[in-house]
Amino acid sequence: MLRRSFLGTMAGSLLAQPSAPKMNVLLVVADDLNTALGCYGHPLVKTPNVDSLARRGVRFDRAYCQVPLCCPSRASFLTGMRPEKTGIWDNDMDIRVQHPDVVTLPQQFRNNGWYSAREGKMFHMNVPMGVGTPDFQDPPSWDHNGSPQGLEDNSPGQLHQLTPKTRRGAAIDWMSVAEAKGQADEDAASRAISLLEQRQGKPWFLGLGFVRPHVPLVAPAKFFDMYPLAKCEPVNNPPGDEEDLSRLFRAIRPDLWNNMDMDEAKQREALRGYYASTSFMDEQLGRVLGALDRMKMRENTIVVFTSDHGWHLGEHTRWQKRSLLEESARVPLIVVDPRTRVSGRSSMALVESVDLYPTLCELAGLPAPAHLEGQSFAPLLRTPKRRWKRAAFTQFRTDGAWGTGVRAPNWHYIEWRSPDGKTVEEELYDSRRDPRQFHNVVADPAYANQREQGRVLLAEGWKGAKA
Repeated sequence: MLRRSFLGTMAGSLLAQPSAPKMNVLLVVADDLNTALGCYGHPLVKTPNVDSLARRGVRFDRAYCQVPLCCPSRASFLTGMRPEKTGIWDNDMDIRVQHPDVVTLPQQFRNNGWYSAREGKMFHMNVPMGVGTPDFQDPPSWDHNGSPQGLEDNSPGQLHQLTPKTRRGAAIDWMSVAEAKGQADEDAASRAISLLEQRQGKPWFLGLGFVRPHVPLVAPAKFFDMYPLAKCEPVNNPPGDEEDLSRLFRAIRPDLWNNMDMDEAKQREALRGYYASTSFMDEQLGRVLGALDRMKMRENTIVVFTSDHGWHLGEHTRWQKRSLLEESARVPLIVVDPRTRVSGRSSMALVESVDLYPTLCELAGLPAPAHLEGQSFAPLLRTPKRRWKRAAFTQFRTDGAWGTGVRAPNWHYIEWRSPDGKTVEEELYDSRRDPRQFHNVVADPAYANQREQGRVLLAEGWKGAKA
């Protein structure tokens, strides 16, 4: 019989009592957001509402997605299955095609008496082309399946194209608009607040998906004004930094390397747009959190804030995602459970996006479905410093390369192989001495032990790394 954590036992016993209320759940997912946030130590980016949330709960400093791409990442954490089981490695794939009967995370709450609602991007949505449509948003998961509207790069104003050769939805374009109204994230926040006003006194699960800071980088002018171009410093990569990276990896989306052909001036514009979009998203989050306080829902609402994956901002001359390196694989993750009375703490424990499903089940006193492949990290919300997993796993597959990253506490091992297995290339980084992963030490005899540990953990898989 599996051991239940103290927190899970406590939550289950409380919910077993007729007088114990069910906790609401607010799951907020930003799109393409890395850890360039105030509470994660970024010196320039202003995110007062994310920071306030971190002061109320636990900030996870080593949280990793399962796939650094929107659709497969979301399919993974919303079903609780890793990508090898979902079978989804690329965008524009519906989870019901692969798994018609799977019970998703919101569906598990819906099946157990919660009102389940979506506003914004939760499962995959093409941005900006699919904004305002219900494509891929999985009707069985929701009682309310909302698709906020947004003008995005069709807003009145000038669209600045920094990478004109790249297709829409992947190009780095920015636009400064006069006001928030008319943008998808403003509409998502407004709709979410309206929904909460209707659900007072009744338990709910709300998936709130913001599309910023996904490109195009559109935000009101006041957010661009926060970031003078002179302060938006491009990454200073060491000369020849990419030379010790896997050749298989470097062949993935060649257009994303070499700073996407942006000179320094354009890189500064791109950084300003990303930062402005992040602060705009933060303001919309603040509106929803403020509504929770106004409606006196804070004390009975579990709040999770995260992203589907990270995003390169010029590290190793690469931009965007589809990378197993830290900037792309690592995600922000903040969890607030007001019952724990643990606030303003950080955890260096290794956790994964796929762990969200079992964690929220445990916190709500719900049974965890048998198909889940994550591990509840609910105990970390009471004891953030406790020992935890040996490793976190991030994977990525294309027609030309299959990659797996094994992130241990002090090192990061990455294996890239050709689909036929004939070519295998390795990377290894010392996370203490080289946190920005500029030096691949896989061939250094001093790191032979870590290289072997990485190979063993990769062979054992996620089950061998559990706490």
